[in-house]
Amino acid sequence: MKKIITLLTTTLVFLSISLAFGQESRTGFGFDAQGISGFPTGMAFLTGGGAYNLQNRFVKTGGAFRCLTDINQGPLAGCKAGEGVRWDAVALLDSFPFKCTGSAGESLKTAVTDEDTIVMIADFYRQGDGNDESFTARMFVSAVDEAPDFDGIQNVWIQGVGCGDAIANFK
Repeated sequence: MKKIITLLTTTLVFLSISLAFGQESRTGFGFDAQGISGFPTGMAFLTGGGAYNLQNRFVKTGGAFRCLTDINQGPLAGCKAGEGVRWDAVALLDSFPFKCTGSAGESLKTAVTDEDTIVMIADFYRQGDGNDESFTARMFVSAVDEAPDFDGIQNVWIQGVGCGDAIANFK
């Protein structure tokens, strides 16, 4: 009986260890961006966080968003100053090319999802639209400057709005 209990205990320990090591690790992040801009019109506030894993395409993120001034171009066109409630991720992307201003003279850069950066497609919601997304756009958040050709740190971006400096933590 002692041998059976020892065998079962040993099996359970090794099973627990193998299950723990078999799980894919997730990267967690949190951020706060007080002003994202650069395109001809508009500025947005964005904050939030979540977790992701590129290997198994897992993404669970969201947070608060608000248009600080009217946005008249890109996927968020029509978002008026003071509108916006929340955002959440639709899909995790491997990478995406971006510009902070959209001008023809600006060099195209690429943000890549890794342990310091998340690139995604997100839904943005205005009050009154309920659970129906108001806008869908690409965005990224990073712990590092993704646009070194600009002054300051550019580590958050919303398609058609521009870049900004965010307090961002990844773990």
